Order: sequence, then structure tokens, then C-alpha cells
Amino acid sequence: MTTSRAVIALAVLCTVVAIDLRQSFAEIYRPWCVQYSGRSGARNCGFVSYEQCRMTATPGSGAHCVQNPWYLWYGERGPSTTDQGGRPRSR
Repeated sequence: MTTSRAVIALAVLCTVVAIDLRQSFAEIYRPWCVQYSGRSGARNCGFVSYEQCRMTATPGSGAHCVQNPWYLWYGERGPSTTDQGGRPRSR
């Protein structure tokens, strides 16, 4: 009887360890991106100010600053679930 309890306890422990129990966080969108020219067209959207973006997109780097389209659409913390009066938005 104690062996089966040990097996069950081990199975529960393995399940709890396998599940990621951290809190989820909203995606934070930054307002400025560096858009690199070239074949890949890579983009880095981790800049909080235009000046910070310009320090990365220096002349000769093949990059320029653009506004983050996700930030323009969703804002800093993602889509809001309330309207401007603070009431839940209807879907």
C-alpha cells in the first residue's frame, strides 16, 4: 500500500514540476522600432523613445526608425478590455 502512495506522490510531484506555475504578464509594446534594410528586413522594437532608436540606427548601419505598428494598434500594455468610461467592452 505504501508503494502505491509513493508512486502517486511522485506522479503528482512530476506533474506540478512540469507545469509552469509563473504568473502570466501582458506583452509590453515599445513605441519605436529600428527597421534594417536588406534581404531579411529585420526589426527591433525595443525602444521607448525616438532618440534611443536613433542611437541604434546610426548612419552606415542600414537602419532607420519607424513607429511600432503594434504599439499604435494596441497601446503600451496590449488591447484594453474596458471602454473609456471604465466599463467592460462588449464583444
